[in-house]
Amino acid sequence: MISRLLLCLHLTALALFSTEEPSAPPTKTKIPPQPRESWSTIVVKPDDVPAFPEPPAGWDVRREGIPHGKLEMIEYDSKTVGTRRKMNVYTPPGYSPARRYPVLYLLHGIGGDETEWARYAQPEVLLDNLIADGKATPMIIVMPNGRAQKNDRATGDIFAHIPAFIVFERDLLDDIIPAIESRYSVQRDRDHRALAGLSMGGGQTMNIGFAHLDLFGWLGAFSSGPNAKKSEDLLPNPAAAKALHLLFLSCGKRDGLLHVSQELHAEMQALKVPHLWHVTDHAHDAPEWKQALYWFVQKLAFP
Repeated sequence: MISRLLLCLHLTALALFSTEEPSAPPTKTKIPPQPRESWSTIVVKPDDVPAFPEPPAGWDVRREGIPHGKLEMIEYDSKTVGTRRKMNVYTPPGYSPARRYPVLYLLHGIGGDETEWARYAQPEVLLDNLIADGKATPMIIVMPNGRAQKNDRATGDIFAHIPAFIVFERDLLDDIIPAIESRYSVQRDRDHRALAGLSMGGGQTMNIGFAHLDLFGWLGAFSSGPNAKKSEDLLPNPAAAKALHLLFLSCGKRDGLLHVSQELHAEMQALKVPHLWHVTDHAHDAPEWKQALYWFVQKLAFP
């Protein structure tokens, strides 16, 4: 199963670094059956429509005259990897140890690292604006490096690092979450812990989140990669998923990986798992992920 998953991720990466609007595989090489195809002709279906309108003017512009949070790079000891690793952490305006905050763990794609979300979406700007407008709950956002190995830089042959993305599950559960909970004043239950990601990070979110529904109450997969498991492996007990506060699936209709999100949407429908399905006019690109994050955090109605 792992070997099939590795090849699937490899093919995903080939798709991501090709053209923005693919209509056919980049190679004619015949490949063995995969958990999910990594490349597909785009077929837009009737229910592939936006769940939200376009964001308002100025939604992603840093505003003066409002309180601002803090984005900082911190280090933690990873027993999983056997070294000190970095992660980017956003704390909301007025962060105080006297208050306990919910946490969103936000995962990057195959070619990214702990800086990718800050470069693509500026979550500190989005959250500062939304919090000031009363549209988002003050929360901490943790952006780790999903490449759980000693050399975790996205350099050289990034496909050779794919096994490290599988190891990341242990790093997240055993090292990252404990490090955050020891350093920051946070809520420590599933009702106040969310997990989301873009592309391969979206697939990781589905795999890790559904395997640990006792730890995560909110899941978001943006333009999910084909590393997301099939429903029979992803969700052996569909009834348990109904306890999720939110399952958010989104993708752009010009994305060659749209079919992956469509399959996840169809599988959740068949299993009667409540979820939000949001399809935009974007491709597999930063504007898609930035808007997905914008709407996702507004749906995090932490109790």
